[in-house]
Amino acid sequence: MFKAMGRASHAVLLILCVLRTVKAFEMEIIPAERIVAQIGGTLILTCNTTGCASPSFSWRTQMDSPLGGKVSNHRTYSTLTMNPVGIANSHSYLCTVICERGKKEKSVKVELYSFPSDPIIEISPSLVAGEPAPVICRIPDVYPSHHLEVLLKKDEHVLHEKDFSDDDSTNTETKIVKYTFHPVAEDAGKEITCVARLPIADMDFEPKERTSSQKLDVNFGPQNTVITASPGNSPMEGDSLNLTCVTQSNPPAQIVWSKYLAEESIQHLIKNNVLFIPRVHFNDSGRYICEVINLVTNKTEEATVDIIIQGAPVITKLTIEPSTTVQEGENVSIQCSAESNPPPKIILRRKSDNADIGTSSARSILLPSVMFQNGGDYECVAENKYGTSKSEITLNVKYGPKNTMITVFPAALKEGETVTMKCTSSGNPAPVISWKKKKATGESEKISKNATITIQNLKNQDLGLYECEAYNQFGKEEKAVELFVQARLEEPDQMIPLIIAFSSVAAVAVPAVAILIYVSRQAKINGSYSLVKALRLKV
Repeated sequence: MFKAMGRASHAVLLILCVLRTVKAFEMEIIPAERIVAQIGGTLILTCNTTGCASPSFSWRTQMDSPLGGKVSNHRTYSTLTMNPVGIANSHSYLCTVICERGKKEKSVKVELYSFPSDPIIEISPSLVAGEPAPVICRIPDVYPSHHLEVLLKKDEHVLHEKDFSDDDSTNTETKIVKYTFHPVAEDAGKEITCVARLPIADMDFEPKERTSSQKLDVNFGPQNTVITASPGNSPMEGDSLNLTCVTQSNPPAQIVWSKYLAEESIQHLIKNNVLFIPRVHFNDSGRYICEVINLVTNKTEEATVDIIIQGAPVITKLTIEPSTTVQEGENVSIQCSAESNPPPKIILRRKSDNADIGTSSARSILLPSVMFQNGGDYECVAENKYGTSKSEITLNVKYGPKNTMITVFPAALKEGETVTMKCTSSGNPAPVISWKKKKATGESEKISKNATITIQNLKNQDLGLYECEAYNQFGKEEKAVELFVQARLEEPDQMIPLIIAFSSVAAVAVPAVAILIYVSRQAKINGSYSLVKALRLKV
């Protein structure tokens, strides 16, 4: 009996062991239940079995739509490959496995999205400050678009927001967001950013946000133009001067320097932002203009600076009109002017008499019908607190002979003596002197071209009228002298008449002298007197 029981328990253990070595029939789909796939990508669904030696696989959609993929069966598994994934693949897929032990079926839901690339920003590469600037943001091939949200930002400042919740597109589409803003100069270098988001609940994919940025190139200006002067607006005469024009402009502005002249005219100088004058002079004083031009914005702006040169006076003009050499009788003007800052005191004078003629910033001496006495050196003196400047000019007056004179030595002439006659005359140029002697016939004979003539051993034939002529290119003048000689008394009997004549004169002279003494005393009493003619030699 016990042997029979032992054989029965051994059989039960053997059956249990066989049951343990045979696997149960199972299946699975990878990925399980739900998969999120990007349109345009590749998706592989795998159906696996265990516990079935020769499974039979089949795939279908829940709505019996086309699979939209390729099935590949293997010994224990089957794959459904969708490449590329399209809208038609948005289904629940069922995998059915039939085995000798039975039939099993599982499904997986394929959910689709499309967010393949970053946004594309379209904006003009050359913006102008203050003018409208359209911005376009394109988000390519979005699905499902009703989840799309778009932001346009300038740096961190949000310019525009848009969502597509009302969009009912059933396929991938490129969505466009447009916005127009007005850039300002300060926007140069900032970034415009387009942020696109596709937040779909319960869909696990990355990225759900894509961004693109583009730097702004804003053309603006010119603006805030200023001029700086170094060492300052009032340099000393002879110093260097730097004028620098600074402006804000994109692209960099063209700069032109000019200067106001008299009568509202303008002198164009250079095209550069720095105007350099190595040594300034008084005529560099004035208003300088910096004109800046932006050739893109087609705008201009100006800045001005007034420059005043300081220093000691500089005599700019010392002239004689019509010429430094004139003829007596002409109208003459002597002019002197000087420049400096502060304005100079000007003294115009003739050096010979040291007389001040004028004291103003531009003076002239008018000499109507000039005389030879006006000739000479004239001096202009200009002075201020920084120093003094002097300049000279000579007035040369041409005139004919004047003040012609003859002197005779000795004054009382005697026959046989030596006589010297000298003729002098003034004039410019110096007059030429010549002598002539009157003949008995009345004609004149030239006897010398010297100013001085000497007659030795004076004789009777040397007596007579002598003429001196002084002449130059502007005229001539003549003077004359007559020589009288007292003859010598050689015979004694000639003294008797002289003695008689002298006695007679003495007899008359004594009463006359008495009368003169009386008259003289009366003149002293009355305060006047009468001059008696005296004998003298006429020259």
